[in-house]
Amino acid sequence: MAEIDNWSTLISELTDLRTAMMREEASLEGRMDEICDSHRESARNLVHYIALRQHDVRDLQEKLTENGLSSLGRCEADVLGAIDAVLRVLHRITGRAEASAAEPEQEETAIRGCELLGRNTDALLGPPPQHRMVRIMVTMPSEAAGDFGLVRDLVVNGMDCMRVNCAHDGPSEWAGMLSNLERAKLETGLECHVHMDLGGPKLRTGPLEAGPAVIKYRPRRDAYGRMISPARIFLTPARDPHAPSTPADACVPVPGPWLAKLAPGDQIHFTDARGASRSMRVTDIDGKDRWAEGEYTSYLIPGLALKTEFAKSSKHAGKKSETRIADLPKKPQSLVLRRGDTLILTRSSELGRPAKYDAQGRLLSPAVIGVAQPEFLDHVLVGEKIKLDDGKIGGLIRAIEPDKIVVEIVQARAKGSALREEKGINLPESELRVSPLTEDDIQALEFVARQADLVGYSFVRTESDIHDLQARLDKLGGKHPGIILKIETREAFEQLPSLLLAAMRSPRIGVMIARGDLAVECGYQRLAEVQEEILWMCEAAHVPVIWATQVLESLAKEGVASRSEITDAAAGVRAECVMLNKGPYILKAVRALDDILRRMEGHHQKGRSTLRKLRLAELFNTSQEASKADLASPAA
Repeated sequence: MAEIDNWSTLISELTDLRTAMMREEASLEGRMDEICDSHRESARNLVHYIALRQHDVRDLQEKLTENGLSSLGRCEADVLGAIDAVLRVLHRITGRAEASAAEPEQEETAIRGCELLGRNTDALLGPPPQHRMVRIMVTMPSEAAGDFGLVRDLVVNGMDCMRVNCAHDGPSEWAGMLSNLERAKLETGLECHVHMDLGGPKLRTGPLEAGPAVIKYRPRRDAYGRMISPARIFLTPARDPHAPSTPADACVPVPGPWLAKLAPGDQIHFTDARGASRSMRVTDIDGKDRWAEGEYTSYLIPGLALKTEFAKSSKHAGKKSETRIADLPKKPQSLVLRRGDTLILTRSSELGRPAKYDAQGRLLSPAVIGVAQPEFLDHVLVGEKIKLDDGKIGGLIRAIEPDKIVVEIVQARAKGSALREEKGINLPESELRVSPLTEDDIQALEFVARQADLVGYSFVRTESDIHDLQARLDKLGGKHPGIILKIETREAFEQLPSLLLAAMRSPRIGVMIARGDLAVECGYQRLAEVQEEILWMCEAAHVPVIWATQVLESLAKEGVASRSEITDAAAGVRAECVMLNKGPYILKAVRALDDILRRMEGHHQKGRSTLRKLRLAELFNTSQEASKADLASPAA
């Protein structure tokens, strides 16, 4: 009797879940007409999954496993089918006369769900190569516009999709890249799609005042302070300066007539910017330029006096010759910020500057820096977080004034973190009502609509953002590229189910997990959890995913990969495409990724998931209720 009660309890719990799914599906019917025919089955499965993840079913999973039944841990592709399959088994065990909850044709829907994801992936990214299923996307460097050999080698070594970043270069360079790709495809007989990524409105720090014009050079020393090699100084005529043919520790412009007198063995004496007595010895003549060596660290500034002591063998021996260093370029400056410091973000175009202190170290004025897109600051509130330079520096907004924002630095290195111009700013808690399409993006869309297979939509946040892009693409006509939603903000992540449903108005859609920005927006501790939830939601929607940001970054840029990078690249096999960024060793990175993915596909099987309640699923209901309220309001 106890066993029968146990079976009955399982049937009851599963039936309740099924009822919740059907109720969620019924709420979708009002917008089903907007969804493309090819996505309607996927939309239903997505809302079934959302209904499931609004419950914590981990206890139910344990009971199912203990009784030798499916735990529902891999049900994303067909949620209702997985529930019905278990119910059918339970009905047979209990000998109930009533019909199974599932219709007969639903028995094959699990396979159907996987087929839908495969079909959507092929339609978006093209057919897979013969030896692996996961595609490889590669970001093009500027030289790809004129280097056919580079593009051909990338295609031959495994590139399945060319990524063109529209934030860089322009239509002529993009056309060169695409022309080289077409030629490579003809020569190799291989397929490769084109993904063009719109830049979007990137909030960045503004320009800073230039730092002091100073040159520092120093010799190399060992751990005991003994000199290994002297510093190499390149002296060049101020009116006709040259670049050194070999690396130099310092390039110093000086008057040409004085320089012409110098010969190997001559000594140059000076008092550097710190008041230290220093000298350098001339070693070589290089046309009108001279090479010298210095054995002590020195600081050189414009106007610093240089006195020559000619060698005894010189024809100028015994004579005096003196000059001054010519103008030096000012160095880029940075703001050094520490925990507890105040930073002023200003809307004006004035140059940023470091904090100023008096002789006793008391603060006279805090550090100031502008922002390149001041309209972003219209949407912030006191108490919200702000993150700078990819999250390396964190702060809290303490005050908002008409022309500036006052920020308290709460996260920085113990010795201080440097903030430079053109560094990213993230506002993870702010409701930013800024269009993802900039004027540059709108201009680029004319080219993208004609030439690209895919368009990457940066900083998308709301359903209306998607509707705007879809309307513009419809108006432009062209190839009707597939739409890739770049999930790179906290708001986009939290609205993901709604964004997917809005995107389903288009026949070909995908999602890119922009893990770098997501880590900053959601917190590095949450990144693994966030990307997991995105993978689940997209699998439930039968939408292909692109795994992006810093995949094999060290290998592409430096030629050597770290162990953690290899593991991260291997995890990309869970997506339908993995993206590599450009770098001097990009061919090596493509070959390595191709090998990693091919090997992992032979072992990979997505693991069992425990189905706790997901906040992402709960947020879907909240957002849908808010949308209905907006539509019902008199203003709407």
